[in-house]
Amino acid sequence: MDFSFTEKEEAFRNEVREFLAEHHDSEGVRADGADIESAMDKLPKLLAWNQALYEKGWVGFSWPREFGGSGGGIVEQMILKQECGDARAPILGLSYMGLAWVGPGIIQYGTDAQKKRFIPPILKAEEHWCTGYSEPGSGSDLASLQCRAERDGDDYVINGQKIWTSLAMWAQWMILLVRTDPTASKHLGISCLLVPMDSEGLEVRPIKAMNGETPFAEVFFDNVRVPVENRLGAEGQGWDVTKHALANERSSIAEVTALHHNLDDLKSMAGECRLNGKPAIEDAGIRQRLARMQSTIEAMRLNGLRFLTKQLRGEPIGAETSVNKLLRTEMDVETGRLACDMQGGHGVLTGKSPGAVQGGRWQKNSLSWPTTVIGGGTPNIQRNVIAERLLGLPHDS
Repeated sequence: MDFSFTEKEEAFRNEVREFLAEHHDSEGVRADGADIESAMDKLPKLLAWNQALYEKGWVGFSWPREFGGSGGGIVEQMILKQECGDARAPILGLSYMGLAWVGPGIIQYGTDAQKKRFIPPILKAEEHWCTGYSEPGSGSDLASLQCRAERDGDDYVINGQKIWTSLAMWAQWMILLVRTDPTASKHLGISCLLVPMDSEGLEVRPIKAMNGETPFAEVFFDNVRVPVENRLGAEGQGWDVTKHALANERSSIAEVTALHHNLDDLKSMAGECRLNGKPAIEDAGIRQRLARMQSTIEAMRLNGLRFLTKQLRGEPIGAETSVNKLLRTEMDVETGRLACDMQGGHGVLTGKSPGAVQGGRWQKNSLSWPTTVIGGGTPNIQRNVIAERLLGLPHDS
């Protein structure tokens, strides 16, 4: 395999580095280690960062030019994410859900009026989105959802509940999956609606996670009326819209860069912490776990390049992305555990405790795993996908 870059691609890399050196405030705007509350405190700097990216044409980098993107290529997009990751700079802008899932869905399935109305505010971070997917009884088996929408003239009337809705408290809009035809098969009876979060009858109840943050919420719908013109795609096409949205982010290059940062920080801390009377880095068990993490990250990097190669060839990206998703979840859990283990007795101290290492950063990390482990499909779901679609093992019905 040839992992070299063309002269044009290297010139783009240099352009990105120069831009980062001029515009990125490494202390004020960081992509890692910041919780939601601290991110809100830095909102003015984050907005300025988003505006600088927008003016450069790098928000929605791969989106078509007619919709405000750069029409950028796959390799350049990977370079952009990689360099921003190396600089610990956020690249997707502030409207994360809008850029990662909603915008691509609207570009693919939306009407001209929907594209004109929703795409610019997403790129400018003027409006933020959440995703109404999971329900109390429909998480991993998303197609079994029961939140329903009944047609009433020019409106849909929505009743039901969603749960584990990320950032619903701060969103102005929700991309919502509802059941519009209870008589159809579970995949064909689903439609997708674009719902204002200030709609009458819509209630948001924050869920406090075990790390003390409130990244998720329950959302209740009591006769919420949404215009039919807010439907994305045809009625009953919601499953196709969702598959397109969830498949949009594929390379995993940015995730690998973030994991490298965590590993570097762990190695540094291992030289500072003492375990059993000596530096933690001298402990054979700690060294083995660090080495295992490094080899896993390298495997993820190479796997991401495999995805990139398939995209360049015009080949579809399918179940193989579950491999990196599964490895990422395992890495998130191990990162927190390893950090606390190498701190010895201090590993049980939280941020407000005297003697807490690095302000309890790693303890908070060890309690934050549900966000990435559960989101996008649990580890068992990923293992099933790998077993059935990659290894060809029989489906256990």
